[in-house]
Amino acid sequence: MAALRAFFLILPVSVITVGWFRVAEAQPRPIGVCYGRLGDNLPSPAEVIGMYKQYNIGKIRLYKPDADALNALRGSGIEVSVGTLNADLVNLATGIGPAQEWVDANLKPYYPEVNIRYVVAGNEVVPGELSGYVAQAIANLQSVLLNYNMNILVTTVVAFYVLGASYPPSAGAFSDSAKADMVSILQVLSHVQAPLIINPYPYYTYVANPGNVRLDYALFTAPGPVETDGVLQYQNLLDAMVDAFYSAMEREGFGNLGVILGETGWPNAGGNGEITTPLIAQVYNQNLVQKILSGTGTPKRPNSPLDTYIFAMFNENQKPDGIEQHWGLFNPDKSPVYPLF
Repeated sequence: MAALRAFFLILPVSVITVGWFRVAEAQPRPIGVCYGRLGDNLPSPAEVIGMYKQYNIGKIRLYKPDADALNALRGSGIEVSVGTLNADLVNLATGIGPAQEWVDANLKPYYPEVNIRYVVAGNEVVPGELSGYVAQAIANLQSVLLNYNMNILVTTVVAFYVLGASYPPSAGAFSDSAKADMVSILQVLSHVQAPLIINPYPYYTYVANPGNVRLDYALFTAPGPVETDGVLQYQNLLDAMVDAFYSAMEREGFGNLGVILGETGWPNAGGNGEITTPLIAQVYNQNLVQKILSGTGTPKRPNSPLDTYIFAMFNENQKPDGIEQHWGLFNPDKSPVYPLF
């Protein structure tokens, strides 16, 4: 407890000031928030999209085609990422026909009135029994979209564990179990210059190794560089995690590709005592938002801003008990868990 009190004593005032980020803006902010629906008490999709507009959230990630949400997004200008179901990957990989049927059913009724920017073929299936289907599913979907002259890129989402090495960031490399499928996926993405989507969570890295990972390093509050990797210095863990992915892609010959942060955030309750509170989650996410708005990249790629989706819009009560239910920026009654926007 004493260590945590000391940590708060050195926090910059701007980090812990309630509501410091509330400003009047006419245009949506370049910030994404993931919209999951694993709750039996959540607002209707129309109400939720109204909240995105109310808080000027400029990007939304849908984990599957959601007709109600997509209809509510018409004319909003909000940039949309639409996922396929993991169960659809095998069919989508079999040929152009199934991919065209998926696009006809799930995108064409809404595009371009809905600002769909990305289709995400599969969520965190590499490595695994479905990982061998991802590259071909991406290629088939992208081919259909090009034939339709739809300005939408296809990619996939991978978890941090596809890396077999991540420290120091320059040593980043894909694990043996993921490498072959990751190279196939990166080849397809490189062909159309679509970014890879990654899900880095400093929270999980910290709780797995609190003796060696500083809390202020995980929360963007370290007063100076914490890690040095050659000529590069790291003041926050998220940058180091992202640069490990860049290094892994470079190692396989795909240094031309960028990344999107498809999920990152911090739980506000559910266990782990002092580090899973609304205040700690607020510290992480406010500093994350500040980084997004600053347009800064990472030490390896300082001029490449990170397109980022915060996880998640709501606390979802149908997820597994504990931490999983408590990542939301908002409660089901639409009240903020803590001030952010």
